[in-house]
Amino acid sequence: MNQAVSGTPVETSHRLILGSRVNGTPVFNKDGERIGHVDDLSIERGTGRVVYAIMSFGGFLGIGEKFHPLPWSLLDYDVEHDGYVVPLDRSALENAPHYGRDELVELGGASIRHYDQRIFEYYGPYGPLPYW
Repeated sequence: MNQAVSGTPVETSHRLILGSRVNGTPVFNKDGERIGHVDDLSIERGTGRVVYAIMSFGGFLGIGEKFHPLPWSLLDYDVEHDGYVVPLDRSALENAPHYGRDELVELGGASIRHYDQRIFEYYGPYGPLPYW
């Protein structure tokens, strides 16, 4: 067992995890550099599938913070890091589609295909498949 971000014990042998335990989990690149943390999850209402991990990247004390919707299929949980590892380096992430907190509301709205297409075109070379 290890500690969740909140300090409560987390059973690492469980197949399921609560969304609240994912929020705050660090995200690392393949070189082990911490590049951000999961701020939220985007879940498809009809199926319950997690589509995006909304990763917080950059900024200081919430100023200048950018939110990157990473396709969930890009994240691999690494027990040794106690976080997720993605196949991106810092510069690839800096150039990735990102939004301000207020723009995230539109991510699942009427223009969802516009956002999805832009996100999956960018991340496609890294391996994830569109969820639709």
